[in-house]
Amino acid sequence: MIAASSTLALVHYLRCQGVLDPRAVERITGQPEDALADPDLRIPADQHYHLWEYAESVTGDPAVGLHVGQTVDPDRMGLVGHVFFNCDTLGEAVTQYARLHRLINESVRLSFEQTGDQAVLTWQADSPGHYCRQDMDRTISSMLCRTRHFIHPAIKAEWLDIAHSKPDYAVEYQELFGGTVRFGCEQTRVAFDRRHLEHPIPHRNPFVYSAVLKQVNSLMARLQSRRTFGRKIRRLISQQMSTERIDADTLARQCHMSRQTLYRRLKKEGLGFHELVEEVRKDKAMRYVASDHYALGEIAFLLGFSELSAFSRAFKRWTGIAPVQYRQKHRAQYPVDAAHPPGRARS
Repeated sequence: MIAASSTLALVHYLRCQGVLDPRAVERITGQPEDALADPDLRIPADQHYHLWEYAESVTGDPAVGLHVGQTVDPDRMGLVGHVFFNCDTLGEAVTQYARLHRLINESVRLSFEQTGDQAVLTWQADSPGHYCRQDMDRTISSMLCRTRHFIHPAIKAEWLDIAHSKPDYAVEYQELFGGTVRFGCEQTRVAFDRRHLEHPIPHRNPFVYSAVLKQVNSLMARLQSRRTFGRKIRRLISQQMSTERIDADTLARQCHMSRQTLYRRLKKEGLGFHELVEEVRKDKAMRYVASDHYALGEIAFLLGFSELSAFSRAFKRWTGIAPVQYRQKHRAQYPVDAAHPPGRARS
């Protein structure tokens, strides 16, 4: 799930570019534009990423993510942004940003470490299906441009590792960040001179910081509670996928609740049972095909498809390309999930 404030920022950019179609936004996100202003609203990751694809199409700008991130508007910052820019120092701000990142995007993990004379931020998508080139461009671009605007204009990156392949607009990364850039890496990482962490935050307001931090901590507690249930259901679906038919009644009994209660608790997270099954199947499919460890026929069976042709059609619907093409493109990039090995294939 993605904070609706991130979706709204993209919508605002499209309006400024003169290409916004409110009906298309509502069709893609499932929400009218005015509803996106709700600070508690969260948008399914797939819908948010689909909006990025739409944005690239209507703007004709492959680098739209980098360009959206360069737009700095204090009035449109989310709660995490207000925490960040009201900390005492940049070091404290980065630490809070990493801790609270799940409020922005639940499908991407952010970690922060200091090694030697460098400070390194690392973004890792939970699964290949939850990596979006445009959204990652916007994330790292926004992070740098806001820091330069509010804290120190001379801050630049020492180096960048980018998880997606080298795009046609690759030169823009070097121009924007200032450091060495590598593409096709396992994770997206941005390194800075750790001395920047000592920069004080100008114009910080300790009263705003205290009030907003209290609010985001409450949101984090609620999110953690919801994610615990969501992870449990995803895990059960994943475990049963290769051994038996996925059935809501069976899963509900395993959770000691009725099917209606299962549906209701998922709905509170903005999730649907059948959508979860589809999401788990899609993520596993992309991992297994990319790993080159199983034959495509085996993968089809392990994911509950009756025949290879049905799996191939579903895979092309999910990714836009056939499994064979995807395997050639992503060979060995993602390992099979060793923590949840699939069941033994039918002989």
